Amino acid sequence: MNFSKEEYKSRLKKVQKMMQDKNIELLISHDTNNINYLTGYDAWSFYYAQCAIVHVNSEEPLCFVRAQDAGGAHITTYLKKENIILYDENYIHKWPSHPYDYLVEIIKQKKWDKLCIGVEMDAHYFTAFCHEKIKNGLPNSKIKDCDRLVNWARLVKSEKEISYMKAAAKISENGMKTAMQVINPGIRQCDAVGEIQKALFYGTEEYGGEYASITTLLPTGKGTSASHLTATQDKFIEGEATIIELSGVYKRYHSPMARTVLLGKPDQLKIDTMNKTIEALHAGIDATKPGNTADEVAQAFWKILDKYGIEKKSRTGYSIGIGYPPDWGEHTLNIYKGDMTVLEPNVCFHMIAVMQFGDWGVEASEAVRVTEKGSELFCNFPKELHIKS
Repeated sequence: MNFSKEEYKSRLKKVQKMMQDKNIELLISHDTNNINYLTGYDAWSFYYAQCAIVHVNSEEPLCFVRAQDAGGAHITTYLKKENIILYDENYIHKWPSHPYDYLVEIIKQKKWDKLCIGVEMDAHYFTAFCHEKIKNGLPNSKIKDCDRLVNWARLVKSEKEISYMKAAAKISENGMKTAMQVINPGIRQCDAVGEIQKALFYGTEEYGGEYASITTLLPTGKGTSASHLTATQDKFIEGEATIIELSGVYKRYHSPMARTVLLGKPDQLKIDTMNKTIEALHAGIDATKPGNTADEVAQAFWKILDKYGIEKKSRTGYSIGIGYPPDWGEHTLNIYKGDMTVLEPNVCFHMIAVMQFGDWGVEASEAVRVTEKGSELFCNFPKELHIKS
């Protein structure tokens, strides 16, 4: 287990209190990150139906997984054997039969079929078929969206979670250092990413790396004006910039970081824009302190962009922590105008300053932790435009 039983128990109590506040008696959590948070379960099995089930008065959650994944559940969770519920292989891709048919039967057996049940309507991998099985199989239950209840429970990190994110940050630094070394004119993008991924998995002597929930992003040339592009077999070209966004991972916790490298002669426009971007990033980070809202951080950030006449419509940050594909965001706090979420110590977010201008762009980002008096950065790596002449 990555955490003590006491920590898992405290998470459960927090979630159950939030369930009571929302009048939810039974919670079915399909979000891979939430299953890990509640039970410790950790396997690449999320492409099949699986969930954590929390009764408002239970001493442990239930972990509902495929029978083939029983070993992984027993190894990685803290749960008693009887609280790991396995469904048979006959439910795999045998439509209209579905694993949630068995889940419904379990709920009926436990006489939970008349309760108010919360589900995660917008969770990755919670398919329309999953929802239909619950709704049609439990006609006497009240089914409602839980409004990302467990995601919000994850917002404030424990000291142990913070230590894992700090370890992930060390791995991020190694990955970015490698990126700056291997991105050169004439080198294929895929070859460079191969070296970056190697560094992220090798980690450090103390902390071995893991797969990230988002692959290394590598827009280059005109691609820097677009978001979320990945490496191709094309070669890097002198005179073009490349944005690298990556994250080290330790025990499923992420500390993302983005930087920009320019190959060839210094480009004053890109240098100046990068400096303005960093100024805005620093302004937002300086506004990060307990009691302030996400809106106040965003307002400080956009005040600098407004000063320079730079337009940015996308949000500039989101909460982070546990991550499974396809995302390392928690789907709760956004660093965006109008988000009135109040910051507390150990709230962590990825603050992204990406500026795009039609056929070029620059980016820098930081993983940020709210501290008792202000904030601190997880990663320690220069933000300036890295120029390789």
